[in-house]
Amino acid sequence: MAVVLEHPFTMSHSPDENFAAVTDLERVVPCVEGGHVLEKTGDASVRAEIVVKMGAMSMTFTGTVEVVEKDDAAHRAVLSVKSREAGGQGHANATVTFALADGGGTVQTNAQITGKAASMGEGVVAGVLDALIKDFTGKLERL
Repeated sequence: MAVVLEHPFTMSHSPDENFAAVTDLERVVPCVEGGHVLEKTGDASVRAEIVVKMGAMSMTFTGTVEVVEKDDAAHRAVLSVKSREAGGQGHANATVTFALADGGGTVQTNAQITGKAASMGEGVVAGVLDALIKDFTGKLERL
């Protein structure tokens, strides 16, 4: 199942400072509810884990987050998220694109979900993902 969402966000620092913050994976990954960095694996990549609650169900996904494109001048970055469900056969992968300007920017999330999470239905998955991203964009202001 594929879900595409776009959210605006605000950040109070300069575009350069904000761009540095959203491309610092050790700072930005914990802004996702239930997310944390397990280890840094490279200059622009980390191993991470997220615990996602979907109704009465809780699922843990472990994988990688990597900055795959970074345009400092345009303040645009693309992150690749690849994760597998612990104890299951599903995955949650995403391409996350940040476009920053004065005062904030937008984040577009293009997610592909399979397994137990996908079996909940597109409406539930989109709702949970939308809530996660709204919470995340609210936390960007504090970076």
